[in-house]
Amino acid sequence: MNRLILAATAALAVSACATAPTLYQPAAGRDAVGYSEYRIEPGRYRITFRGGPGAPPEQVSDYALLRAADLALADGYDWFRVSDRFLEGQPDRGPRLSVGVGGASFGRRSAVGVGVSQGIPLGGGPSLASTIEVVMGKGDRPRGADIYDARALRASIGART
Repeated sequence: MNRLILAATAALAVSACATAPTLYQPAAGRDAVGYSEYRIEPGRYRITFRGGPGAPPEQVSDYALLRAADLALADGYDWFRVSDRFLEGQPDRGPRLSVGVGGASFGRRSAVGVGVSQGIPLGGGPSLASTIEVVMGKGDRPRGADIYDARALRASIGART
C-alpha cells in the first residue's frame, strides 16, 4: 500500500512540473501565452508576444517579429521597421544554491543546524514578453538593421513554428 501511495505522489509531482509549450497563437487573455496587437494607425502596430514559463528570449522575440510579418502581409505591405522594442521579465539564470543556518534551545539542551540546497525550478522558469512597435511600408525595402522583409521573415521563422 505504501508503494502505491509513493508512486502516486511521485506521478503527481512530475506532472506538476510539466509546462505547456510556447506556441505561435493568439493570446486567450491579457497574461496568456501568445500574441496580441494594437493598431495605432494604418500601417503602425504595437505587438506583444508572451511566452510560456521557460521559453527562451530568442523564441519570444522571433514570434513577435513573425506576428508583425503576418500583419504586414495581411494589410498588403512588403516590409516593416521595428521602431521600438523591449523584453519584459528576466530569463532563467539556471540552478541556485542556498545555505541556511538555524538554532534552537530546549531547556538544558540546544541544537544548531546547517542546510545546503540547490534550487530546482519546478514551474519551468519565468515568463517573458516581447513588445515591439512596427511601421509598415510598400515597395523596395529600405536599408537598415531593424527593417525586415515580411515575406522572407515569414518563410524563415514561420518554418520553425
